[in-house]
Amino acid sequence: MKVAVVILNWNGAHYMEQFLPILQKHTPASLATIIVADNGSTDDSISLLKEKFKEIRLIQFDQNYGFAGGYNRALAQIEADYYVILNSDVEVTEGWLSPMIDYLEHHPDVVACQPKVLSYNNRNYFEHAGAAGGFMDYLGYPFCRGRILSHLEEDKGQYDAIIDVFWATGACLVIRAKTFHQVGGFDAAFFAHMEEIDLCWRLRNRNHRVVCIPQSKIYHVGGGTLQAEHPQKTYLNFRNNLLMLYKNLHPSELSPVLTIRFFMDYLAAFQLLITGKPKNARAVLKARIAYRKMRPRFKQKRLANLQAAINPHIPEITSKSIIVNYYLRGKRRFVDLW
Repeated sequence: MKVAVVILNWNGAHYMEQFLPILQKHTPASLATIIVADNGSTDDSISLLKEKFKEIRLIQFDQNYGFAGGYNRALAQIEADYYVILNSDVEVTEGWLSPMIDYLEHHPDVVACQPKVLSYNNRNYFEHAGAAGGFMDYLGYPFCRGRILSHLEEDKGQYDAIIDVFWATGACLVIRAKTFHQVGGFDAAFFAHMEEIDLCWRLRNRNHRVVCIPQSKIYHVGGGTLQAEHPQKTYLNFRNNLLMLYKNLHPSELSPVLTIRFFMDYLAAFQLLITGKPKNARAVLKARIAYRKMRPRFKQKRLANLQAAINPHIPEITSKSIIVNYYLRGKRRFVDLW
């Protein structure tokens, strides 16, 4: 069994200086190899790694290929049974890796998993990117055990059960290497954001299981590359979400879902505008234009996904609207949705 913990870095020298020593401390060399792939950083990341972390394997790229493209390029150069895709702004804890690897070793039908993800800055609360496992509503809006839209729950052990989820966080995603390559890895056209959900959707369509292992715990800073309200993040999230829906939705669902999303996206843009975020509102409109331009290039991907799909019903995609439940019914906790 060979495990590779792979960090894709872009101008994150400060995070690596802070978190790599902790990662080394809690990741025995007998269990895993730590690798950093640098995505064309212009800060002092390379000099830091070469001077202070000589024992860590370094893969260097000539430019920033994004999260999706960068990881695809890096993982193509790494031989392992399991990849651990780990963000540079993550603090791991003692014994963080073994529960996930052990679970995958004993459950061959499970191909990917994630740990419990808590906030680095508010340590008793779940963190936005993954919390205790990802789900999605039928309109494509992601949510988590412990995080509904922007509302984060306090971790009181209420989500400590190991369960099947729809998607596992890209902040710390453990996946079988063979399966990652079989399904085509991340979609490099996404560049960044939503790529892990798209990947997990392809896994679930093929009837592979994805789980959350809360017995493993990490702390995530979040927004290490783009802050939560940065217009570019808004643009990528909306554009990639639409592309993901087009790639993966069943033919009977595609038209009605995209019709509803047309109105919902313009409503979101209006809401951003009247709340003093005109750049984010424009980003939503730009995302819809970009989606229409990119859609023809995704036709073959859609056909390939539909041909490979053998799972007609994915229970982790709820038929209930997360937007309606959150804004109109005031439901803020995961347990209130079911």
